[in-house]
Amino acid sequence: MRQGIHPAYGPVVFRDRAANYTFLTRSTMTSEKTVEWEDGNIYPVVDVEISNVSHPFYTGTARVLDTAGRVERFERRYGKKG
Repeated sequence: MRQGIHPAYGPVVFRDRAANYTFLTRSTMTSEKTVEWEDGNIYPVVDVEISNVSHPFYTGTARVLDTAGRVERFERRYGKKG
């Protein structure tokens, strides 16, 4: 890799504020805020809106849309063309 053109890649703590969940990973994201992690080191922390802990798809609370029912209801209401 060429030197000087890539962002710094290092450990970062991501914090899901909705679920009160934090995890340590490596990323190119940076932040002015820092947090002391369980190992005693201080890492930059990035607040995120949603993660796998609070996302409805991963938690099993996702709603399935009935698209076939919507099409049939539309055809009943406005009549089927053709």
